[in-house]
Amino acid sequence: MDVMKTDAAALTTQRPLTPISVIERYYDLIVSSAPCFEVSIRDDAFEPSMKLPEMEPRMQAFLSVATAQFFEMGRYRGMPLRLFDLRQNANTQTTKTFASTLIVARAIRHIQDTGDSIVLFSPSSGNKAIALRDAVLRALKNKLVHPEQLRIVTLTPALTTEKLRRSELYDDPRLRALNPVFVLDTESPEAVKVVGQQFKDLFNRRPLGDSKLWHSLRLENYRFSDQARAFFDFEYGDAWDTDRKTVHVHAVSSAYGLLGYCSGVDVMKRHGTQVSTPSFLLVQHLATSDMVLHLLDGNFEGASAPRYKQGADGLWVQSESAHFPATTWSPDEVLEHTFYTHLPPTAVEMTARVRANGGSGIVVSLHECMQRYSECAQFLANTPVSLPADPRDLKEWSLVMAMTGCLNAIDRQLLEGMDGCTIHASGTYCGGDFEGIPTEGLSFIDGAEEMMEILRSPCNP
Repeated sequence: MDVMKTDAAALTTQRPLTPISVIERYYDLIVSSAPCFEVSIRDDAFEPSMKLPEMEPRMQAFLSVATAQFFEMGRYRGMPLRLFDLRQNANTQTTKTFASTLIVARAIRHIQDTGDSIVLFSPSSGNKAIALRDAVLRALKNKLVHPEQLRIVTLTPALTTEKLRRSELYDDPRLRALNPVFVLDTESPEAVKVVGQQFKDLFNRRPLGDSKLWHSLRLENYRFSDQARAFFDFEYGDAWDTDRKTVHVHAVSSAYGLLGYCSGVDVMKRHGTQVSTPSFLLVQHLATSDMVLHLLDGNFEGASAPRYKQGADGLWVQSESAHFPATTWSPDEVLEHTFYTHLPPTAVEMTARVRANGGSGIVVSLHECMQRYSECAQFLANTPVSLPADPRDLKEWSLVMAMTGCLNAIDRQLLEGMDGCTIHASGTYCGGDFEGIPTEGLSFIDGAEEMMEILRSPCNP
């Protein structure tokens, strides 16, 4: 299917009733865009090219879980709300499936072309690690690679171990040894990035056999996959309507997903397609609100951060800024551990796009999310996404954060001039949705040297 040749007049009538395999649908377009995302490696780091495998039945099966759908949720204060459900893979329940699928697909192509063995590595707060492990397992199940050819090593902070999911990569003793889950006991989730870089340096100096280590956090790896969001929105949403001003709402850490959407828009424009230029609402939490601060001030110094005062009931309140929570249980609150990035390098580009094309930024608190929780559940009633009756069972707050931020922004008139809101459902799940990896199945470490020792141990092939 060529999205560039879609009849715009028919777009509003052909929204699918069943999930669409997004990467498969736009595979040719993604393949053709690959040269735009190539980056030369300036040090000793290894990374496969952006080339993808040829499409065939095994690849179709591998890609099939990366699905999406749109759902109309009704109106709030006259504003139409649409859900862009990107968390349909039951084994991850986050949008990280998209990027992880293409990362692994590129590894498969490199292995097919060269015969190299690859060890994928990802420091992660949890969701990237889960999605990469799932994608590697799918590659093995579909016999696209052998277990020794493609392995996945992850490093997550101890704070998020409850997110880690049990799968055949754990249940099979051989696969468990080949694909270890490392956990760093640290108060700062960002420490996994530091230790991850140290691990990469150690591995490159003392490789594990003839395997190549791919440290896969580069922004383009995510833009490459998330451009498909824009293709899907053009065909099934309203991105084809250049007269309509839609704001895309997303709970963000570094806004990789939204920048990927922008890349997809850019690809379509280069093909001469008339496509709407998107506006964005960035939603963050108090612990890491740097992207909102940069949007407001042009820097990370925090001049726009309001001063909170604690009331007699213990609740902290402020009325200085519509962009920050009016109420919170703590001014330094960590609402969702997956959002842990300070000083994101993507802020400069994201700020420029919002200032040029419209939108805003807003920070939400757990107190506000709890106030809106039942309301969010009601808006989701006609979608496949359900929230647990007891919010204490919710293990991933991204979607509730995005919806709360959207409703608050409408209340506070931060989205004036917009014709509708598309809320990107980037992640939501509760404890009953999956079985966690037992504590004894995790490798708790203090640093990169210990990771290398475990990988080189006799019980690890």
